Amino acid sequence: MNPATLISGPHTHAPTSVATVMRTVIYALVPTTAFGIFLFGWPALFLLLISIAAALATEAACLYLMGKPIKPFLNDGSAVLSGWLIALTLPPWAPWWIAVVGVVFALGIGKHLFGGLGQNIFNPAMLARVMLLIAFPLEMTTWINPTPLFSSNAPSLLTSLGITFGGSIPNIDGYSGATPLGHVKTELTLNHTVPQVLTDYNPLYSLLGWTGGSLGETSALLILLGGLYMLYKRVITWHIPVSMLLTSLVLATVFHLINPDRYTDGLYHILNGGAMLAAFFIATDYVTSPSSKIGQILFGVGAGVLEYTIRTWGGFPEGVGFAVLLMNALTPLIDHYVRPRIYGRTYRGKPIDVSTRS
Repeated sequence: MNPATLISGPHTHAPTSVATVMRTVIYALVPTTAFGIFLFGWPALFLLLISIAAALATEAACLYLMGKPIKPFLNDGSAVLSGWLIALTLPPWAPWWIAVVGVVFALGIGKHLFGGLGQNIFNPAMLARVMLLIAFPLEMTTWINPTPLFSSNAPSLLTSLGITFGGSIPNIDGYSGATPLGHVKTELTLNHTVPQVLTDYNPLYSLLGWTGGSLGETSALLILLGGLYMLYKRVITWHIPVSMLLTSLVLATVFHLINPDRYTDGLYHILNGGAMLAAFFIATDYVTSPSSKIGQILFGVGAGVLEYTIRTWGGFPEGVGFAVLLMNALTPLIDHYVRPRIYGRTYRGKPIDVSTRS
């Protein structure tokens, strides 16, 4: 027998499972989540717990209706991660039903209607965020200034229960504020220039997260650390996060150089809003992103272009949710035209000649 003849394909054995991957991602989310709870107080914690509980309940109900075993799928951590991510993309003082509606829509419609785990076309967390933004714009754009836990102006535990479950924020004018992206968007429509709008802006606040925004999106540094942890654990690769963030950075820098009075710089776009969270934790979703490395780069570039375009010229201050969903829709097309090389074959699909001369 020719020693170069392959009888069977090689196989890699590793202790990697769905549950292991989900736990790794959750561990990576802990720093930015803990900071979000500290920054926005008890209502943020209640919202997170409600979102996770609703995700587990929705997952169990869908599995029951589909005649699938409940316990194994609940134990894989996918429902917990979905509920967790959805909570991180919501205003931290949103009422409880916002989280429930978003989770039911994300898992019931966005996931199980397509067949369950691994079959969905769109990322459930982004699907929920965009749906909620369109259906409930008031609740989804009521932002809170940082009110650190146990600070003098932070709501008490009892007041926080009223905020989350009662749907009313006492003395809302004393707490409410605008996100950095929303502030710039509004001021530019009033014919103010970027330098005028950002007179008191300090990038360090956005890097550390001391600003208004969604529960888990404010601290670019902690999100980056979580992303680096996932890269270290080889749960994700660099292709989508780097290409997405770099594209947004380059586009913003170019337009800022062209007209600095109208367009913010690249760093502002990277540090604020949901760019970092989406790049590392949402756009990298295995199911809804391309399988090849080149395809992933194209996905990231497309998401970066769409994100910047919607932020700059669209009707919403934040465009990352729409950008990811649009690229999710293009993923099958990317996978069709950009295919990874099959083991033992060339990129053109022809068998590799492994014959040896005696």
